[in-house]
Amino acid sequence: MKIKEGLCPNCGTPVIQYLNPVPTVDIIIELASSDEGEAGIVLVRRKNDPPGWAIPGGFVDYGETLEQAALREAKEETGLELENLRQFHAYSDPRRDPRRHTISIVFIGQGRGKLRAGDDAASAGIFTERGLPEPLAFDHAEILRDYFRTKRRA
Repeated sequence: MKIKEGLCPNCGTPVIQYLNPVPTVDIIIELASSDEGEAGIVLVRRKNDPPGWAIPGGFVDYGETLEQAALREAKEETGLELENLRQFHAYSDPRRDPRRHTISIVFIGQGRGKLRAGDDAASAGIFTERGLPEPLAFDHAEILRDYFRTKRRA
């Protein structure tokens, strides 16, 4: 177990901080079609660092299940409701997020509603495997490679 020792900045009391990975969710949102007739997956362009295009997702709130976090993050970032939500895979490389060690549980679901960028998304779009934007943030290129490889096998 990794710990960091220090002093409380307010009172000077010794403090031990346990350095544990932080749980996150990412949601591959499949759209059968949109107002423009496009089909594909939804990606968002991030407003904040690190920059790039990303699979919608974020941190799991205290008291929230992974599924609740996935539904909430999808709605906040894309305006879409999700159907048929299912777990895909977990990604845990300590270097996957330059800000801190995160573990992401990736979900797949079908999006319903009107796509719009929200929360910390600067924009949102619908993409296919052959038309993915660059750069992709975090380890999302690896996640999408795994997703499309799995889709081809199905």
